[in-house]
Amino acid sequence: MNVRRQHISGTVIAAVSALGLGTLSACSGASAAGNTDKFDVVASFYPMAYLAEQIGGDHVHVTSLTEPGQEPHDLEISAKQTAQLQESDAVLYLKNLQPSVDDAVAQSEVKTKIDAASLTTLEKHGNEVGGHAAEHDDHANEELAGLDPHIWLDPVRYAQVAEGVGKAFEKADPDHAADYKKNTAALVKKLAGLNTRFEAGLKNTKTKVFITTHAAFGYLAERYGLTEEAINGLDPESEPSANRVKDLEKMAKADGVTTVFYETLVSDKTAKTIASDANLRTDVLDPIEGITSKSKGDDYFQVMESNLKALQSALGAK
Repeated sequence: MNVRRQHISGTVIAAVSALGLGTLSACSGASAAGNTDKFDVVASFYPMAYLAEQIGGDHVHVTSLTEPGQEPHDLEISAKQTAQLQESDAVLYLKNLQPSVDDAVAQSEVKTKIDAASLTTLEKHGNEVGGHAAEHDDHANEELAGLDPHIWLDPVRYAQVAEGVGKAFEKADPDHAADYKKNTAALVKKLAGLNTRFEAGLKNTKTKVFITTHAAFGYLAERYGLTEEAINGLDPESEPSANRVKDLEKMAKADGVTTVFYETLVSDKTAKTIASDANLRTDVLDPIEGITSKSKGDDYFQVMESNLKALQSALGAK
């Protein structure tokens, strides 16, 4: 059960915009055409592309609709990508994360449509952080009003999605079903190991509260008994008010918070301003919405391990 605190005022919760959903890249080229001699899978963004590649192995050809450096939330499908989607054997996406993808999938004639959101349970996160939504930020309202899409940051939910994707691949491409089953089992086992390392690594900490600029870690926090205090709503380039910093400083002192987390793919200016005024450190907590040269790792697992180390340091793991 996630511990919830009410130390941050509603004004603070409106502080730092949901700084955009990072960037995505698949290992395969995002612009490569479908209709190959393999099982062609179009993935909406990196966490989906990674699953398809790990489960499909040599039998699949995976392309990502979201280019490296592109914010997935704002993705607009091009005519070329729409054609690519039509030529594919399957599409793997996360409904309600990218509206243009949802529309394109709904209108396409792709035989196998796999919605990751339907393969696990989704919850609402964000509104309860500090007891207030980001009322004056339309973008934040869009994201926080609905169900939290960041399921891949919880290894247990991500494994559930992997199992569903594996079954869908087996059904759509029965000639390689045995390999898909084997690859899925290997990935699920690896995710179980990651979950075990997070459980052990975050079990004994001085504090359970962490501050982020983007409310992406609700599932992760809930899984490991932590509390995410997100500062959503404020433009990342603007400066927090003295009252916001004061509220943050009070909460930080009350809960032993040491660190303000920011993302690799957005400006760290606001996080550093808040941290400086409240005598806190800054560090990166990556929502893994894409892998770029700034990522602390080459793939999902490496970046998750980096996130674990960052949380252990910030929370005072014993």
